[in-house]
Amino acid sequence: MSLHHYLFLGAIIFCIGLYGVLSRKTAIGVLMSMELMLNAANINIVASSSYLTKGAIPGQVFTVFIIVLAAAETTIGLAIILSVFRFFKDIDLQKIDSLKG
Repeated sequence: MSLHHYLFLGAIIFCIGLYGVLSRKTAIGVLMSMELMLNAANINIVASSSYLTKGAIPGQVFTVFIIVLAAAETTIGLAIILSVFRFFKDIDLQKIDSLKG
C-alpha cells in the first residue's frame, strides 16, 4: 500500500468525524466524533513519517503526544458533561445553550 492509501483513509475518517461534530446533538457524540478526528490525524502523521523519513520515529512520538492529549481532553470533557447533566438534567446540546440556570 502506498502513502496515498493511508492519507485517503485518514481523510475519510476525518470527514466522518467532522460530520459527527457538526450533526450530533448530544455532547458524548460530539466527543466521540472529535476522537475520530484525532485518530485520523494520527494515521496521517504516522504514515507520512513512515514513508518520508525511513528509520526515524518523530511521527510516532507526535502520535503518542496526541493520544495523551486526547485522553486528557476526554477526561475533562466527561467531567464537564457530568457537571452539566447534574445541573440541567440533560446533555442535549440544543437544549443547553447557556451555562446560566
